[in-house]
Amino acid sequence: MQRKYFITLFIFFTCKLVLLAQTFPGNEWEYNQQAAAEGWNIEKSMDLHRFLTDSTKITSLLVVHKGKIIFQYGDVEQTNYIASCRKSILSMLYGKYVLSGQIDLGMSIKDLKIDDINPLLPIEKEATIEDLISARSGIYLPASNAGTWVKYLKKRGTIKPGTRWLYNNWDFNTAGFIFENQTGKNIYDAVQEQLVLPLNMQDWNRSRHQKVGDTTKSKYLAYPMWFSTRDLARVGLLMLNKGKWRDKQVIPKIWVDEMVKTRTTAKEMQESVPVMKESNYDYGYGYMWWLWENPSDTRLNNAYSALGAYGQNITVVPEKDLVIVFNTKAQYNRSNSSEITQELPSRIVNIFKD
Repeated sequence: MQRKYFITLFIFFTCKLVLLAQTFPGNEWEYNQQAAAEGWNIEKSMDLHRFLTDSTKITSLLVVHKGKIIFQYGDVEQTNYIASCRKSILSMLYGKYVLSGQIDLGMSIKDLKIDDINPLLPIEKEATIEDLISARSGIYLPASNAGTWVKYLKKRGTIKPGTRWLYNNWDFNTAGFIFENQTGKNIYDAVQEQLVLPLNMQDWNRSRHQKVGDTTKSKYLAYPMWFSTRDLARVGLLMLNKGKWRDKQVIPKIWVDEMVKTRTTAKEMQESVPVMKESNYDYGYGYMWWLWENPSDTRLNNAYSALGAYGQNITVVPEKDLVIVFNTKAQYNRSNSSEITQELPSRIVNIFKD
């Protein structure tokens, strides 16, 4: 087994507690040499390694505490298809344009002259940009790519926009189109400008990125993204610090707060999608971010996540100054159950002694 691909890193010293100020990675990440003194349990971290190896298909994972790595698993440098985590990235890009007024979340589909292969109904044209980025549009048209919870679609025209949550790729893809149309910026160029360069990402490859989709179903294409685990950890750290990176406000603080404000409660989501009642964890929904609601472990209070198929995850845990990122290489035909991806952040938080 190659050390590069399967390695658990935990660097600790038995010493008195040292309180660290928040730090940020430069060209490379730093490793937290005070992990044990700050409550990181070595025995439980070994249990986590065994769990990852024996019970999951995860290919890489990082745990960042106070801006430094305390746990590493797998090849965190390889780039991965991040699936629906792309939507959380898009939400971040919206911020400065909403604050400047260039994007007006109150504008409707009708105002924007949005239509599709299957023409929109008059009631559907009432949906706003805010409805789209909250997954509350009530527009149940086919998307150009798979990923919509088709089983829970209602008859078109029966839902007033803004009144029902449903995870629907038509909303998210159209939100991408609107972003580009209103800003004049290609999404991938905006990622590079707003995130890759300011955060000094290490593995981003702009040339790899292009939109995809079946244009016989919808005009609005998906915008898949590839990031390494260590670069996604920079995204998580930026969110943890309310959009600030060192001395620069990269994403407006007020927008970070807006992204992770509850737009749909767990109860409402479960009413719309009954299968969600079977989960051991409750999620609400913000602007394309999933919000942990009433967690059994209070250290997960106010936590939020970007979630993607196969096992892609960025979880930010403000109560512990913690960022958790893991990926699963879809090209290896590997995939994790939702139970695994929901359980992992709880397992990791539980490694800390309180």
